[in-house]
Amino acid sequence: MVKVSKVFHNLYRDSVSLMQVSAALADRPGVAQASAVMASASNIDLLRESGLLDGDAGGEHGASDLLIVVEGEADVVESALADAESLLTRESQAHSGSGPTPIAPRSIEMGLHELPGANLALISTPGEYAAAEARKALNLGLNVMLFSDNVTLADEIALKRLAADRDLMVMGPDCGTAIVDGAPLGFANVVRRGAIGAVAASGTGLQQVTCLIDRSGKGISQALGTGGRDLKTEVGGATMLRGLQALARDPATEVIVLVSKPPAEQVATRILEQAADIPKPVVVNFLGTALQDRPAEAVYLAQTLEDAAAAAVALVDGDEPRPAGDSVTPNEPAIDTLIAELASTQRYVRGLFTGGTFCYEALLLLSKTLGPVYSNTPLDAKYALSDLWRSEAHTLVDLGDDAFTRGRAHPMIDPTLRNERIVSEADDPGVAVILLDLVLGHGAHDDPAEQLAASINAARDKAARDGRAIAFVASVCGTGADPQGLEGQESALREAGVVLTVSNAAAARAAARIAAREKQVYT
Repeated sequence: MVKVSKVFHNLYRDSVSLMQVSAALADRPGVAQASAVMASASNIDLLRESGLLDGDAGGEHGASDLLIVVEGEADVVESALADAESLLTRESQAHSGSGPTPIAPRSIEMGLHELPGANLALISTPGEYAAAEARKALNLGLNVMLFSDNVTLADEIALKRLAADRDLMVMGPDCGTAIVDGAPLGFANVVRRGAIGAVAASGTGLQQVTCLIDRSGKGISQALGTGGRDLKTEVGGATMLRGLQALARDPATEVIVLVSKPPAEQVATRILEQAADIPKPVVVNFLGTALQDRPAEAVYLAQTLEDAAAAAVALVDGDEPRPAGDSVTPNEPAIDTLIAELASTQRYVRGLFTGGTFCYEALLLLSKTLGPVYSNTPLDAKYALSDLWRSEAHTLVDLGDDAFTRGRAHPMIDPTLRNERIVSEADDPGVAVILLDLVLGHGAHDDPAEQLAASINAARDKAARDGRAIAFVASVCGTGADPQGLEGQESALREAGVVLTVSNAAAARAAARIAAREKQVYT
């Protein structure tokens, strides 16, 4: 194996584009690892920590330069680097004729001059520059979706205060998902328009709720992300509160859904108080928070993402919400058959997730039914994995966590790491169930089910050679209008023998039933 790298001076691409280039290179035969990043100091450090980058990183570089690094067989790395250069520097063929070539805007102000009616700027620059660009956008009267991470907490607080002073909104930093006026932004799905609005401090949580609403036949008015730190005490839920008020004023929104992992207690109280004052039904899903008392008759508390979506759909129809329960789990005989195939020594669930919120929701559900669950993001620190690369007992892993994405694309874009781990989990004779999520939509891999199915078949074959069976349970977060196609992705997994459920929560419940040998009693 050899490593090659090249710097492209004064060339910028946003992080989603760079992750897609990285994934495309990593898919090439003979390539072990590949990464395309902006050459900021923090990115260079991450590449060195991951072992992908040695030496001088392809020459002199700065944060405005783009860096490609490829590791692989000697006869393929140079051609892979050339292909990367072609992908990055290919000029648009849209302009032709004898007229002057248009100049791309080089600042937010120039962009606003080209689109004077715009009211939103999406910022995806390296984190050390993102706050300054967001401040420029706010001063120009633009709302901001701040996709960038590595923005300091102090900058986030200052930006959100500035936005409030100008009656604007900052979604983020590290806001990966939003749907604004029907346009999916970041990692988002193609959903139908409708009467349900959402504000979420979780990207995959927002994707799950909006997709389940779409699959029920209803639609989304607006789906606003807040960034993961918004509901911390220091930030005070600034964006969720502004989003809640915006949806309350929006004539197209009839029902509002709020989604988050556990917020700070005083922030949760403030949000619930504001929700109680809104003359529209509000569904609240703060995962892992034991909310007991509804602050008002029109505020509904949901325990899972699935329940939140079901409640919103019921309210739009004028019905009383009720938990989705087991109504969307797979048919019972399929689960009973899988249980019968397992040996008595097979007891453990191994969950491999690309969505952090899906991993967290599954941790909550499995811990209640199976007992302690180990993780790289555990509910209790004493169940933190001692080795992130090695599961023990019941284990759920968030493969989108920073520890796994250093020097490589997010697993929603490049599923290689998860696919390899699926096969390695089959070596453990104690494994009964492998639990998975699959996320579709803009920014995600073009055909994730094909590669996932191949890994599942390889893992099943490996276990079969040792005289064992393994149950595979999954849910697909997506819609029929997504670029990958929901029906085709689900069909590929069914052909691989995967038990599919409509939601992540239902998948977790099904996995727990299989591991606990809870057969259905038929009458």
